[in-house]
Amino acid sequence: MALDLRFDGDPVLRVIAAPVTIFDAGLAGLVKDMFDVMYAAPGRGLAAPQVGVSQRVFVIDTTWKDAEPSPQAFVNPQIVAQADEIAVGTEACLSIPGRAFAVTRPTWVDLAWQGLDGQPHQRRFDGVAAICICHEFDHLNGVLITDIGVEQ
Repeated sequence: MALDLRFDGDPVLRVIAAPVTIFDAGLAGLVKDMFDVMYAAPGRGLAAPQVGVSQRVFVIDTTWKDAEPSPQAFVNPQIVAQADEIAVGTEACLSIPGRAFAVTRPTWVDLAWQGLDGQPHQRRFDGVAAICICHEFDHLNGVLITDIGVEQ
């Protein structure tokens, strides 16, 4: 399946994505294609709505630009806890090319999600991973950094 990035103004970016209910080869193919698009862009994260698929799936790889790749896929993610401490950082978005925003995020998040096989997982993420997860999670809820950040 050839996937194309969707850009600010595309209505799919403003819809709350539907939960994934079928864990099959189609889901695995979507995730593989999402990684291909993300790496080619080149980005550190990509949510399914950014390629026109309104499902609760995102992928991240926060290390591949500087070290060994560490691709991770999250299906039906939920932020179940987050730090009270916040940090402001600069974020860009593949769907909003050429622009950067100062965005406030928690310094860590506890994420619950399902794997490609439907099995549940939960883990704490901090630093760049927490920022990336929050950014992609926002996409699943129709929120863009233009809504919550200050353009730099």
